[in-house]
Amino acid sequence: MSIKISFKNNISPKVVKNFVLFCNESFKINGLNSLAIKSQSLDINKLISNDKSDKKDFLMFNINSSQKIILIKIKKNYSSVDNEKIGAKFFSFIKDKSIFNLSLFNDNIKATSQKNINFLDEFIHGTELKSYDFRKYKTKNNKEIFNLVISKDNKSLNFQKSKRFSSLISGINLTKDLVSEPGNILHPDEYAKRLKQLNKFGLKVVVYSKDRLKKLGMNALLGVGQGSIRGSYLVTLEWKGAKSKDKPLAFVGKGVCFDTGGISLKPAKFMEDMTYDMAGSAVVVGLMKSLALRKAKINAIGVVGLVENMPGGNAQRPGDIVKSYSGKTIEILNTDAEGRLVLADALSFTEKKFNPRIIVDLATLTGAIIVSLGSEYAGLFSNNDNLSKQIYDSGLKVEEKVWRMPLHKNYDKLIDSKNADMQNINYIGGAGSTTAAQFLQRFILKKTPWAHLDIAGMAFSKYGGALNSWGATGFGVRLLNKLIEDYYE
Repeated sequence: MSIKISFKNNISPKVVKNFVLFCNESFKINGLNSLAIKSQSLDINKLISNDKSDKKDFLMFNINSSQKIILIKIKKNYSSVDNEKIGAKFFSFIKDKSIFNLSLFNDNIKATSQKNINFLDEFIHGTELKSYDFRKYKTKNNKEIFNLVISKDNKSLNFQKSKRFSSLISGINLTKDLVSEPGNILHPDEYAKRLKQLNKFGLKVVVYSKDRLKKLGMNALLGVGQGSIRGSYLVTLEWKGAKSKDKPLAFVGKGVCFDTGGISLKPAKFMEDMTYDMAGSAVVVGLMKSLALRKAKINAIGVVGLVENMPGGNAQRPGDIVKSYSGKTIEILNTDAEGRLVLADALSFTEKKFNPRIIVDLATLTGAIIVSLGSEYAGLFSNNDNLSKQIYDSGLKVEEKVWRMPLHKNYDKLIDSKNADMQNINYIGGAGSTTAAQFLQRFILKKTPWAHLDIAGMAFSKYGGALNSWGATGFGVRLLNKLIEDYYE
C-alpha cells in the first residue's frame, strides 16, 4: 500500500466516508465542536467511554452505516521520533483494516498539537517510512493506494511537505530500492549507469572504470571483482552547497553487488541474502540524493566502490598479495573478507583527493557484528571521540542506534602478515568486527577524523521495525542526515 496525500478546502466531516481525529492521553478531543458535527459529539464521546484503554493508541468506531472514525492518541511527553512512530503505527493499523480513504481536519490537528508544532510533518513522515513496499517484479502488481486528505482553511497549515521530509523520503526510498534489487539486475555495470543519472539533481558524478582504477593502483578493489564478468568501478558523487574553500564531509560505501565469497565460497544456505552486500553504498547514494534535493548548505562527497565477488577462472586466490592504492601490501587469506579490500582503496583515495573534514564509511562488513549487537545497533568504530559522540547522539534522535566498539593497537598483531604489510583476516580467532575495523584504520593516512559503521545487522530486516517494513531498511540515511543538520550545516 502506498500513500497519496492531498489538500482540500474546508472539508466537512458530514460528507467524508472516513475521518481521523486526534485526542490527548485521556481521549479528550480538542476542537470537536468546531468541526460542525455537534450533533455527533455526544455519540462520539459515548463510544469513547465504552472502549477507551490506556494501552490503545487507536480507537475505531462506526458513526453510522456509511462512516467510520479513527481516534489517534497523542502523548503529552513526545519527541520527533515518537511522532514518527505514531504515524508508522497508524499506517500498519489502517493497512490491517483495509481502509483506503481517510480525512484529517486542520482545526483538530492544531488544537491537539499546539505545543507539538511539527507533529503533522513528523506523523506523515512516519506513515511514509512504514509504507515502503518493493513490488517491482510482481507480475500482478496490484498496489493499493491509501488516500489521505487534509483539510485546508484560509489560515496557515503547519504541514507543508517540507523539503527536509520529502528529500529524506526520496533518498531513503532510493536506498531501499537499490538494496532490494536482485544481483542479476543491479550488477556493477548497471549500478554505475544508474548513478550517472543522479547528475540531474545537481550532483557531480564521476565514474572510474577498470582501466582508470588500474592506473591509480587500486589493486585491492580490483582484486575483489576480477573473477566476475562484470566491471569494477569507483564512483564519486559530489555536492557543493557551501563555499568552495570549505572542506567537504565524506561518506564512503561498500558496494559488493553480490558476494559469493569468491574462491572461499560461502555456504549455499542464505547466500541469496548477499544481494544486499552493497547496502553501505546504497546509503551513501540515498544520502547524497537527499542532500542535493534539499539544497543542503554543506559540501559533501560520496564515494562508492562497486564490484561483484565471484569464483571465476580469473578470481583472486587465497594467498595472493596485492598492492593497495595507499602503497601498502595486503595478503589475501580469505576471499570472503572482501569488503575491507574495497573500502581500503576507497578510503585512501577519498582522503587524498578530497582532503575532507570527516570521513564516515558504511558497510555490511562482518557477521560478527550481528553476533555482538543483533539487529538493534550498528557497530561504530572510530579514531575520534567527538565524531563518535556526534554519531551516537544523532542515532538516538532518529531511532537509528549505534554502539561504539573498541579499536586498539594491541589488535594489530592479529592482522599483521609475515609475507606482506598486513593480512585481510584474523585467523587466530575472535574480535572479527574489531580486526576488520582495525584493518580499515590503516588506510586513513592523514589522521582525518573517521568513523566506520558496520551495518550488517541493520540494512535488511526479515520482520520489520518501528519505522520500516519488511526488507531493506534504509538504515543510515536518517542518521547521517541528522548528523549533518545538527553539527555541520
